[in-house]
Amino acid sequence: MNLKTRLQEDMKDAMRAKDQAALSTIRLANAAIKQFEVDERAEADDAKIIAILSKMIKQRKDSAKIYSDAGRSDLADKENAETAILQRYLPQMLSAEEIQAAVAAAVAETGAAGNADMGKVMGLLKSRLAGKADMGEVNRAVKAALSA
Repeated sequence: MNLKTRLQEDMKDAMRAKDQAALSTIRLANAAIKQFEVDERAEADDAKIIAILSKMIKQRKDSAKIYSDAGRSDLADKENAETAILQRYLPQMLSAEEIQAAVAAAVAETGAAGNADMGKVMGLLKSRLAGKADMGEVNRAVKAALSA
């Protein structure tokens, strides 16, 4: 079952269960996917849906941090709950060791020797690890590998 179908089925299940938090979050995800399809005039595949959901999760994490810094724990909790619901649809995230191994392989493959080659390595890793790893964490690992 592709992600789009899974989202539709989970939306129906959330309606039946009267789970308002899941229902509203899944509706937001469906709206973002539909907006992409209208804008691009193309069907969203699983890879694009993962990218859309990853972007939504990042937005919610940023909002939760802002809310918690401002002392609005009620709004931060809502954002964190939406993040948890959206993360159900992403593939299992890679561990730190798996990220290190992928970085080492990419550095060896590109022949990168220093920080000047960071763009080549990140370009390769971005396509390989999209939706599977936090790219900020990957960036830090690449910097550490190239500066060593």
